[in-house]
Amino acid sequence: MVGNDIVDIAQAQKDSNWQRPRFLDKLFTEKEQEFIKNSGDKTITVWQLWSMKEAAYKLYVQKHPSRFYAPKQFECVAHASIWKVNYKEFSCYLSIKKTTDYIVSEARLIPHKMTSELVVFKDENLKSQRQVLRDKLSERISKSDNIWTNTIEFQKSEFGIPTVKFDSKIMNLSLTHHGRFGAFAF
Repeated sequence: MVGNDIVDIAQAQKDSNWQRPRFLDKLFTEKEQEFIKNSGDKTITVWQLWSMKEAAYKLYVQKHPSRFYAPKQFECVAHASIWKVNYKEFSCYLSIKKTTDYIVSEARLIPHKMTSELVVFKDENLKSQRQVLRDKLSERISKSDNIWTNTIEFQKSEFGIPTVKFDSKIMNLSLTHHGRFGAFAF
C-alpha cells in the first residue's frame, strides 16, 4: 500500500495564502505550527507538511476504507531524519523529495525509498492531466509486469480509492496531480 501527494509550489503560492488568519490553526497542530515558525523557509515547510498529511491520508484510507477531512489530526513528526505521520493508532513513514518547483511525499507502512514517478504536464486541463497520468502509469506497469497496456483496468472503490487490475491481480496505487506536475506510485 502507498499514498502520495505532490504540490506545485508556484500553483500553491498562486492559489492559497497560507498566511491568512486561522489557516495554520485549521490544518496544523501546535507542534507543527512551531516547526513552521522556526523553519528557514516557512512557505516550503507549510506545503511539505501538507503534502505529508495528504500522502498519509491516502495510505490510511487504503487500509481503512472511508472518507473524511481531518488534516489537523494527522500529525507530522520527525525522529532524527525520519519523518512519520500519526493518526490515532495509525502510523506511517514518509519519503519526501523537494525541488524549487515541487514537493512530493510518499507514505508507506514501513521505511522505504521513494518510488513515486514524476509526470510533467503540458496541458492545464484536469481531465487531460488525469489521462496522461493514467497512461504513464499503464506504460510503467506494462514494462514492470511484462503485460499489454490494454489489459490494465483502472478501478475506484466507493470511497474513491484507486486500484489497477490486470490478469487476476489487483494492485494498490496512488495518483496525485497539482498544477504542472503529477506523480504515481504502486
